[in-house]
Amino acid sequence: MNLTPKQLKILQLIRDCRVRHGYSPTMQELADQIGVSKVTVFEHVEALIKKGALTRDPNKARSLSIADGVVVPDEGRPLRFPLVGKIAAGYPIEKVADHDELDLMDVVGPRPGRHGAMFALRVQGESMKDEGILDGDYILVERNDTAGNGDRVVALLPNGETTLKTFYREADRIRLQPANPDFQPIFVKDCKIQGIVRSVLRKY
Repeated sequence: MNLTPKQLKILQLIRDCRVRHGYSPTMQELADQIGVSKVTVFEHVEALIKKGALTRDPNKARSLSIADGVVVPDEGRPLRFPLVGKIAAGYPIEKVADHDELDLMDVVGPRPGRHGAMFALRVQGESMKDEGILDGDYILVERNDTAGNGDRVVALLPNGETTLKTFYREADRIRLQPANPDFQPIFVKDCKIQGIVRSVLRKY
């Protein structure tokens, strides 16, 4: 997909905002972050929609999202993943840190491989330690908005907090299960799945 540098940045900002908060930034917020006018951002967004990179619900605010099957270019670099922040594996945290990047060359050394639309998070807390996910680990997360029972997920809770837990759908609720007896499950009527954990990386 042929993208200009500003169009690429807009895709990254939308992806990161949706991972952190469950909704997309406004046109004004995008304009402020990339240093252009709101009109210019609107033109770039319309171009991205025509290219099939973005979708939008015209009847809903903050509804821009990455189109199905589209890999943001920084998600497709060999051995390098966008590091969009930290994820609570203890008590939920309100938000994740600023955008950065995790280069696997710095973590596991050179190793060939391919991947799809994935991003990285750094774990904070010990609630998943019995599944081998420890405080300070990096997790590689496949961008996805659905999950099955037993999947380890990055979930956005109704109060806007994010957490890392194992997903279980029960009769009338969702159980987000820790892997540490010192922590209680989180029960919610619904939550937004931001992605499914595919790998855990640890740097000694």
